[in-house]
Amino acid sequence: MVLDRRSGILLHPTSLPSKYGVGDLGNEAYSFVDFLKKSKQSLWQILPLGPVGYGESPYQSFSAFAGNPFLISVDKLVEYDLLLDKDIDNIHEFNLDKIDFSKVKKFKEKLFKKAYKSFKSKNDLKDFIEFCSGNSYWLKDFALFMAIKDYYGGVAWSEWDKDIAKREAVAVKKYSEMLSEEIEYQQFLQYMFFTQWKELKKYANSRGISIVGDLPLFISNDSSDAWAQPELFEIDEYGVSQKVAGVPPDYFSETGQFWGNPHYKWDVMEKDDYKWWRDRFAAMLETVDSIRIDHFRGFESYWEIPGTEKTAVNGKWVKAPGSKLFNKVIEYLGDISIIAEDLGFITQEVMDLKDEFSFPGMKILQFTFGLGAEERFLPHNYEESSVVYTGTHDNDTTIGWYKKTLATEPEAVEQMKQYLNIEDEISPEEFCWKLIETAYKSKSNTAIIPMQDILCLGSEARMNTPGTIGGNWDWRFREDMLNDEIIEKLKYLAVKYKRI
Repeated sequence: MVLDRRSGILLHPTSLPSKYGVGDLGNEAYSFVDFLKKSKQSLWQILPLGPVGYGESPYQSFSAFAGNPFLISVDKLVEYDLLLDKDIDNIHEFNLDKIDFSKVKKFKEKLFKKAYKSFKSKNDLKDFIEFCSGNSYWLKDFALFMAIKDYYGGVAWSEWDKDIAKREAVAVKKYSEMLSEEIEYQQFLQYMFFTQWKELKKYANSRGISIVGDLPLFISNDSSDAWAQPELFEIDEYGVSQKVAGVPPDYFSETGQFWGNPHYKWDVMEKDDYKWWRDRFAAMLETVDSIRIDHFRGFESYWEIPGTEKTAVNGKWVKAPGSKLFNKVIEYLGDISIIAEDLGFITQEVMDLKDEFSFPGMKILQFTFGLGAEERFLPHNYEESSVVYTGTHDNDTTIGWYKKTLATEPEAVEQMKQYLNIEDEISPEEFCWKLIETAYKSKSNTAIIPMQDILCLGSEARMNTPGTIGGNWDWRFREDMLNDEIIEKLKYLAVKYKRI
């Protein structure tokens, strides 16, 4: 679909300022929406909103449908009369630049338990009951899954007792009764998350801001989805993955990338017109306005690795349902706004699938210059139906990338300077804004800039380094970093390059 020219910012809510140790859905999120409005931006792109598992990655979630409870605003719980002012009088002093996940979880869990107790004492639970009923197709299994996971000390469901790992009826009944209070608590957290998120989205939309969500192609093995419906995934009845995801060896890695997520049993999913996927898209479209599909190429072909392997070397390409799936989704849901992450090694078949449904692809300016760069990949030659970024959550910040490129590939920097008409020496900050302007100037109808680049931050603000565990996903910015100068710069670019 060819869209009007527009622009926005990539920022996950966890990176928002907050005195509670992690960005949330409270006042600072509304202030960020106001900042976008003042800057004449119309898009807020986020990362997946699900509850995070090992490594705190939003791409490894305990559910494809649930929300991350640690995004729940404590201040809003006070507004709802579920907490008292005195409950938050003596809060911890949290790091303002990085998230200490374990400290945040311990702190918020204590307050959430208090809020739940207060919630239970209220007489009118009509909205809560309606929420649980309307979302029962995923919420019932998720709440039970999380309650049992907590009972077993957080271990993966493949390590639970075999009867409940296999969801034997007697075991399900036993745990449902034994953990009924914890199950309802998990439902309460989801109710609070989606109540707050929908309030925020409604406010953003009223200010002319659309939300771009992010859909990971694969689910986590340790998820309620895999536990509740193992017949849909390449796992055995005890939770052991039989065929897993990754990407093959390439120039960057001799052994490829071994992700370990279970593959789908597409032949089984086809029998009910891909209902699980239709439900997933429908649920996402209730919380966001557009969907970026991560690893889009996996809908055409995917790298299948035996679950017994330790690397991605011994895999093979397997055809995915491609247009059959999207035709069914559109048949049931109508036209949907999708951005296809088409980065990396992309075949003609993947491009044909993207073009068949007019899904805009992605352009990354950091990938544009350097050895082997071709004229057709330069910004003035981008196709209109595309989304241009300076970088993504997986890239270094522009300033970090610029400094490293200057040291390791100076010819690429010269190439960039020539393209950007830079004749004199400039500071990294000036270069950063030059690249941002290049994105706005490009033919791509959509330009989205990571907040780290808007703030001209270095590698210390990088969100994620692929293939590493620890030290990722924890970046936050401070409230005083956004100022009128930045607003005026963004407003100027939006007006000059007709992205209003």
